[in-house]
Amino acid sequence: MGRAAEMTGTTPGFLRSLGDQGLITPLRSEGGHRRYSRYQLRIAMRARDLVDQGTAIDAACRIIILEDQLEEALRINEQLRRSRPGQEPGADT
Repeated sequence: MGRAAEMTGTTPGFLRSLGDQGLITPLRSEGGHRRYSRYQLRIAMRARDLVDQGTAIDAACRIIILEDQLEEALRINEQLRRSRPGQEPGADT
């Protein structure tokens, strides 16, 4: 956890609070150490940026969750558009 905190410019307590908020859930090693993925480290850095700008940590976590949901919805929408050749955008079915 100390290394992850160093890499993200945060503290171990900040990373724990992101876990408490349900934003990131690191895997655990056999020895019980938290193991963060690169994606989780990027999320932690985004949360740190928002908090540094004055956003409360719970609000920052919610913002990031909503951003991820929007990104996923846009990706699915684009896949659906591609799977329906010949239909014009905005056409009602």
